[in-house]
Amino acid sequence: MAKLKTFTMNFGPQHPAAHGVLRLVLELDGEIVVRADPHVGLLHRGTEKLIEQKTYLQALPYLDRLDYVSMMAYEHVYSMGLENLLTLPVSESDKAVRVIFLELTRLLNHLMAVTTHALDVGALTPFLWAFEEREKLMEFYERVSGARMHAAYIRPGGVATFPDIQLLQDIENFIQSFPFRVNEIEEMLTNNRIWRQRLVDVGVVSLSSAKSWGFSGPMLRGSSWAWDLRVAQPYECYSNLEFSVPIGANGDCFDRYLVRTEEMRQSCYLIKQALNRVATTDNNLLSSWSNDHTQMENLIQHFKFYAGGGTYEIPSGHLVYTSAEAPKGEFGVGLVAASGAKPYRCRLRAPGFIHLAALDAMTVDHMIADVVTVIGTQDIVFGEIDR
Repeated sequence: MAKLKTFTMNFGPQHPAAHGVLRLVLELDGEIVVRADPHVGLLHRGTEKLIEQKTYLQALPYLDRLDYVSMMAYEHVYSMGLENLLTLPVSESDKAVRVIFLELTRLLNHLMAVTTHALDVGALTPFLWAFEEREKLMEFYERVSGARMHAAYIRPGGVATFPDIQLLQDIENFIQSFPFRVNEIEEMLTNNRIWRQRLVDVGVVSLSSAKSWGFSGPMLRGSSWAWDLRVAQPYECYSNLEFSVPIGANGDCFDRYLVRTEEMRQSCYLIKQALNRVATTDNNLLSSWSNDHTQMENLIQHFKFYAGGGTYEIPSGHLVYTSAEAPKGEFGVGLVAASGAKPYRCRLRAPGFIHLAALDAMTVDHMIADVVTVIGTQDIVFGEIDR
């Protein structure tokens, strides 16, 4: 009597639809997935241990290298963690500037997420359109920090430099036209028959399952829960800004696509409000900031601080966990202070790692082609997963 056997195959780690160095061991019954076993760690550099060997300020650039699609969002959480440890105040103008660049970062991330997902499924045009817009966003990064990607711009206590008036004007012009680009992408995808066939009822995650897995961000909101740390645990000036939290209904890949698309529109709305706050916080903001930072006493303090390695002295045993609504979900930084200028322990909570853990549950009984769709909807980046 013939026996039926399952077939085991490797998906990646060099597969172009793996969104990084993911090795996925698939157990198949024909083309139906019986089991999906993610093998991670191929990009591991020991980031948390590297941070423990650096001073608090020297560790900041490591955060940019985690999610290398939404860089400032991660350095922001680390900076907030140090501010909590040191009770460092942040000015209202700096908070508004942070919100501007955090939401620009969300646009960077979601443009990549939505259009590479479409590319995985077979749609090339939205990807080309999105990268034209991402180029403009990268230019804003470069103009404010000198770097297109790894900015190290959001620092403990504020930001590295205040953006000039022309840059703020250019950002305002960008957000006025950007929603039309989102409309064009939606016009190409949302009612497209192939796109719907590949996403609707694929990778369905119920709300109870999403909570059990520890989902956050669009992965959780796609399952119909409007949980957003910008609302639930406000930071910076989000409590003074108006915006909507989009949610899905079925918890499938299509809902998560719609959530990310609407979040881009909401980010534009938030940036507009933050720009208004920058303009109204202080009428002489730019001149006062410039004068304040060219005083000889401040220059001396600045020199002494950085000549000593840019070190903060935090009493031993102090512990803090700080989290924020990064584009991919809740990113958290846990720091335990030692006696000295270096943290005793650093622990990072990466949303992508938690989402990837549910890949098996999301793909079982689906076709091999659906595995690509589910990986795309998770919006995973292996810098933060492998760390």
